Amino acid sequence: MRLVFAGTPETAVPALEALIASEHDVVAVLTRPDARAGRGRTLHPSPVKAVALERGIEVLTPASPRDPQFQARLREIAPDACPVVAYGALLPPEVLDIPTHGWVNLHFSVLPAWRGAAPVQRAIMAGDETTGATTFVIEQGLDTGPVLGLMTETIRPDDTAGSLLDRLAHAGAGLLVATMDGLASGDLTPVPQPADGVSHAAKLTTADAEVSWGVPAYAVSRHVRGCTPTPGAWTTFRGERLGVEPVTVAGPADTPGPDGSPDLAPGELRATKQAVHVGTASGVVTLGRVRPPGRKPMAAADWARGVRITDGEVLGRATTLT
Repeated sequence: MRLVFAGTPETAVPALEALIASEHDVVAVLTRPDARAGRGRTLHPSPVKAVALERGIEVLTPASPRDPQFQARLREIAPDACPVVAYGALLPPEVLDIPTHGWVNLHFSVLPAWRGAAPVQRAIMAGDETTGATTFVIEQGLDTGPVLGLMTETIRPDDTAGSLLDRLAHAGAGLLVATMDGLASGDLTPVPQPADGVSHAAKLTTADAEVSWGVPAYAVSRHVRGCTPTPGAWTTFRGERLGVEPVTVAGPADTPGPDGSPDLAPGELRATKQAVHVGTASGVVTLGRVRPPGRKPMAAADWARGVRITDGEVLGRATTLT
């Protein structure tokens, strides 16, 4: 089939490369316009655009899919299908109608669970044990279209959003190719999504990534892992923001109380030579790496030695316990 691939971030690259290596013909790529990044704020192409240029594939970068010139060019290309992975813009009805087999999205959840922009992050934060990927036909509703294929993936205890998304991006690339194969052969029939089990995965903001130490230890761990690497979990210390990388839920032998009991109040800090412990609503977590303002991530024990934590200091909105 003649394909126009739509995608923008690094997450979309495995699928693009898999389609290029398949029997299908990727005749063009649709991606977001170059964006400014780095200290110099220079323009950089999206990861998908960079791959397409290396392979000599036509690149389409309209400011909006509503651009009449883009729509005219897409009609000229006359794609059989348009596979999509994290393109980053809404497709209007007049664009959805152009490819013969429609626009087929690779979404990183088992729909109808976690419709929306942050399915991987939300699944980890909710404590889900499994997730997966789904290919479906895009329609006007948010991730509501009929399903063409799916796969499942176990969420590991140490998974961050970054590590899980990387696995799903590579495994999902094979699912997307198989979906294109099925559409080409006529063997696939779209199946409507069930009405039950719907959940929504709103985009995570920086404010969402603030750690609440007043929840159980396992919830703190899930929250931090779900926000890693972006938008990046954080808390405050002495009135300044402190980035927090994945933590460890401390077992009885690791807790800092004199009798091995988790005697720290939520957010309360206690540092040893080798570790920094923080109280939660149920037990203690041990910090991994932290990121002080304007500095690179460092081991929490090294940070603690530098700031000289005193008894009663806490992470979070308060500064000391009284």
